[in-house]
Amino acid sequence: MKSPLEAPEKQISEEISVKPEKPTAPVIDTSKMSKGKRDALELTEASRDPLDERGSFASNLFVGRYDFDRIYPWPEQSAEDRAAGEEFLSSLKKYLGENVDADEIDRTGEIPQNNIDDLFAMGAFGIKIPKQYSGLGLSQVNYGRAAMLFGSWDANLTALVSAHQSIGVPQPLLLFGTEEQKKKYLPRVARHEISAFALTESNAGSDPANMSLRADPTEDGSAFILNGEKLWCTNLIKAGVLVVMAKTAPKIVNGKERKQITAFIVDVDSPGLEITYRCHFMGLRALYNGIVKFTNVRVPRENMISKEGAGLKVALTTLNTGRLTIPAACVGLSKRLLEICRKWAGERVQWGVPIGQHSAIAGKIAEMAANVFAMEAMTFHTSAQVDRKAGDLRIETAMCKMWATETTWKIADDAMQVRGGRGYETAESLAGRGEEPIAVERFLRDCRINLIFEGSSEIMRLFIAREALDPHLKVGGAIFNTQLPMSERAKAVFTSGKFYAGWYPRQWMPGGAGKIDNLHSDLQTHVNYAARTSKRLARGLFHAMARFGPKLDREQLLLSRFVGIATELFAISATCSFAQSKINNGAPRDEMLSVANYFCRSARSRIDNHFAGTSANVDRRGYELTQDLLAGKHEGLRQGMV
Repeated sequence: MKSPLEAPEKQISEEISVKPEKPTAPVIDTSKMSKGKRDALELTEASRDPLDERGSFASNLFVGRYDFDRIYPWPEQSAEDRAAGEEFLSSLKKYLGENVDADEIDRTGEIPQNNIDDLFAMGAFGIKIPKQYSGLGLSQVNYGRAAMLFGSWDANLTALVSAHQSIGVPQPLLLFGTEEQKKKYLPRVARHEISAFALTESNAGSDPANMSLRADPTEDGSAFILNGEKLWCTNLIKAGVLVVMAKTAPKIVNGKERKQITAFIVDVDSPGLEITYRCHFMGLRALYNGIVKFTNVRVPRENMISKEGAGLKVALTTLNTGRLTIPAACVGLSKRLLEICRKWAGERVQWGVPIGQHSAIAGKIAEMAANVFAMEAMTFHTSAQVDRKAGDLRIETAMCKMWATETTWKIADDAMQVRGGRGYETAESLAGRGEEPIAVERFLRDCRINLIFEGSSEIMRLFIAREALDPHLKVGGAIFNTQLPMSERAKAVFTSGKFYAGWYPRQWMPGGAGKIDNLHSDLQTHVNYAARTSKRLARGLFHAMARFGPKLDREQLLLSRFVGIATELFAISATCSFAQSKINNGAPRDEMLSVANYFCRSARSRIDNHFAGTSANVDRRGYELTQDLLAGKHEGLRQGMV
């Protein structure tokens, strides 16, 4: 099943992943940046672990290596693992359908306490917490299956349960906590107390270098004193314990001061901690999100998570896995919306035929179906790899989050269009006049936040692009780094030139993925396309580096197109593997091929558009127009309004 080109491609990956001779030297030149940007970048880079030497399936796409054997065969959930989650998942599905009134939660802005208590008793707040700490001890795949159920029913409960486990106390402690911390806090958050996550501030969101909440050590060093404020602390209003990111004393690195962020566990009943405001939003009317103020709040040193200065690393690492919950919930919601549209398009008759027979509507539903299938494939393939500890999956999880949330928003928008006025009308109003209360407008309002939660789409693209550039920066970044001595930069010219002289011609070699055992010929065609296109992607990224040099990081729209191409290639590959798995397990072959073929051909169209935009676009003119607007020009655009 392996490609005859695998050996040289493996060599390419290994060569391009070599570590620089001086790992302490910066790979990004920050000398010409503003102080704010330099501080933010240096803080983030210091908190970032380098990618695994072998990379991952998604990361290797950017260097022209197509490792389909990391995607195929599909990583089936074992019978034992499926059985371990079956009782809980069956109970959860039944409970949500019979006891949770999602429309009432939306109307009142409150989740009934009895629902929260029942879910605690069921173990829904401790799905991945090991049994020894009173949790269910289930796998990432089973956690994803639970998130899919929550997402298909009520987004408010989804946010409460997922934020609690994915970014609240459980996940950081499972990854970084001491045994004492786990014994003290995990049983509490598994069965009794909701946890929250406090990172964002009024002037510090995706840029943590602006953080102002301080944590100053006491004279004896036994504790820290917290002063400051956090905004949009998810779950705050219901929480008993928080994970708080705070600025601690800077340290000196290579003669320069570097800011530090440290993570702490903070009990909500701590003296000096005050919840000052509950925020309200367009959707998620029962989101328990608010502002928390710290005034001389004393936190014992033993409540520090990991070590001093490791807070941003704790946050980033937690999110690498934690953000998988959102795409899993998106799968559930998208399936719900697809089913609503499928039924309505068969029942609603206009101009003598069901609206599903009109191509304008049929096209929307076909796209929904294909995208739901691909979304499930990407999300659960990555979840299965997390369970198998199959290397560094940060790019895959970011791609899942970005692609699933944007796609679900499109599905929700199209579902409203298919339902027409009934989509825009509230469920309560529909019921009031005797129609079935289908809450499409609630689903639309609630899912919009997913493009912002736990890393906005724009930040996801920049995050993925930074990781994609990493191998190239290791090889040639020193050339453009004015902070390095000229001797090192000259040496880098020779080293990188020698490397790229061997690497670049290989990116023009023809061929696909090679013969793959037991893969249907239709799917093989799409996999071969993905293999060839990964080389085209690698060439394009190299050309962009050669063209823009150290200024490439400013070309965010250009980089986002390369990220879009790689994400679609990941989606194509996961979809083909998933479809073959379904066929192998008895699903109708024609049905699986129909949906997979449609998706892959649609993805190829999107990839063509991305490639076209890398060579011909209006990015620069758009940037200049925006700067003119910010400077007060184009006054006519501000006239004629109240």
